[in-house]
Amino acid sequence: MAAPTGSLPAWLPFANRVVRLLARLGLPLGTVRVLVVPGRRTGEPRPTPVSPLTVDGRRYVISALPQSDWARNIRAAGRGEVVEGRRRVPVTLTEVTDPAEARAALRAFPREVPAGVTFYQRLGLVDRADPDQFEALAGRVAVFRME
Repeated sequence: MAAPTGSLPAWLPFANRVVRLLARLGLPLGTVRVLVVPGRRTGEPRPTPVSPLTVDGRRYVISALPQSDWARNIRAAGRGEVVEGRRRVPVTLTEVTDPAEARAALRAFPREVPAGVTFYQRLGLVDRADPDQFEALAGRVAVFRME
């Protein structure tokens, strides 16, 4: 496994803009949704593509970079909206502090969001879609419960 860089890939800002545009047009994007959270300093809406997953009836989003702007905005606001086409669904977002709950969500990630595995590989966090490797990320990545 490569050493984690902890930094964003250069292609990510462009890819995020494309995903937001496609979502705004209402095109299906697999597991990807746009999460809009108020900015922690300005309060302005900050959209970011995420891939929610469901484990034991609870929905989660996971930030591979726990100090990313969107993760820090979630911590500050605790709320947001999931945008699916023209529909906006308000959500409450809570960071998971229970290690067992975080491990369960992470373990399910490669099965629930297979297209997201490549992102974790490019960051050097895992080297394959192995639930054990994802579970081992507990405490190193941010897991948020959406309600």
